[in-house]
Amino acid sequence: MIEPRIPIDEEQRLEAVRSYDLLDTLPERDFDNLTLVTATVCDVPISLVTLVESDRNFLKSHYGIPFNESPRSTSFCGHAILDESCIFIVEDARKDPRFVDNPLVTEMNAIFYAGVRLVNSDGYPLGTLCVFDTKPRKLTSKQKKALIALAFQVVNLFEAKKRNRELMVIQNELKEKNEELKNFAGMVSHDMKMPLANMIITSDMLRSKYGQYLDDQGKQYLEYIKQSSFTLSEYITGMLEHYESDKTASLSEEIFDSQDLLEDIIELLNINYDCEINLPEENIEMKANRAALEQITLNLITNSLKYNDKETIVIDINCWKERGYYYFTVTDNGVGIEKEKLKSIFNLFETVGELDRYGKKGNGIGLSTVKKLVNKLGGDIEVTSEKGKGTTFKFYIKKMKKKTPKQLKEN
Repeated sequence: MIEPRIPIDEEQRLEAVRSYDLLDTLPERDFDNLTLVTATVCDVPISLVTLVESDRNFLKSHYGIPFNESPRSTSFCGHAILDESCIFIVEDARKDPRFVDNPLVTEMNAIFYAGVRLVNSDGYPLGTLCVFDTKPRKLTSKQKKALIALAFQVVNLFEAKKRNRELMVIQNELKEKNEELKNFAGMVSHDMKMPLANMIITSDMLRSKYGQYLDDQGKQYLEYIKQSSFTLSEYITGMLEHYESDKTASLSEEIFDSQDLLEDIIELLNINYDCEINLPEENIEMKANRAALEQITLNLITNSLKYNDKETIVIDINCWKERGYYYFTVTDNGVGIEKEKLKSIFNLFETVGELDRYGKKGNGIGLSTVKKLVNKLGGDIEVTSEKGKGTTFKFYIKKMKKKTPKQLKEN
């Protein structure tokens, strides 16, 4: 018997093998399916996916034998990874000086062997896709081509699993960073709201107590401080809602009426100017995340009220269900949105540049939060508008399905 020699780039090759994190892992159906197909195509009793480690062969998939590793010193695969031909074949190991007294031959009756190297994108042979038989034999031309093709698929599977693992690591890191950012934004926002409230109260106190000593310009400066504090406070509130929208979207579903939802929102707005809000004629029983839907609809109606220059504000709301989804439209007769800005209106911090009916400019957070919530609820939102005539927002969310027994058990 001749032991397989060690490649000159063994250190780098072993590093490549270990980079796939497949050593000592449990069997996987994807690999077992490939060895089953390989054995069937080649008409052999044994088929293996091997990874050649420093002192052993780890069998990632083993069809036809009960163990998952063997010594490298006696392995056929140790020789196969050194052979740069398309396929390494030993038709009768009993007649081959490399294997004549090999324990695999003398004790396990491994007579025939054919293996294709599993070469990664950097050119390192990681192991083999190989087959064994207990009798001398040959492979047909079609079987050889099939074995080479299947080995290529094994390498593709290696690479796919490695990429998925790397992406999972990146995804987890991003989740952690995003959570840190959310916590930081929440903490800073909460800490800033109290000083801003103090600034608003202080400006009112200064005007009340010392207003008689201030000229018109001085009073105007106090008003600037107060209004700037209000603007920043609204900005912070919007940021908190945006970052907390994930929590809102994860709340459990409820059963409620669409009419009750919309009436509660209108009552909450406490509108004190000339406004006509037309609600849907049909009342729909809904099973959805009420808190999230309330925040979405409240934001859209509020925008229709704020960005409106008409003497009488008219808002038409429609709601219906269709094919497992709930649809809503909110249409107003407001200032409208320029056509070139419609595509970017849902981007965070994107504004249309218009001042609202109170002379304030938006912060570009509300509609981004709306889209985020709608997407989290399994839907989407779109907008159509005509400058000077009004805007229509149309969105849909997925109807909550009844939970399966498995989901109920998990809860």
